[in-house]
Amino acid sequence: MTKFLFIIAACASLAACATVDGVGQDISTGARKVSNL
Repeated sequence: MTKFLFIIAACASLAACATVDGVGQDISTGARKVSNL
């Protein structure tokens, strides 16, 4: 049971990191578009 909870926590943290990375990429792309104007 403990291993199961650990796996769930690991998956959740990986998903959170992936989301943060995606948002960071969106922000940097938006910043590039603004600086090109």
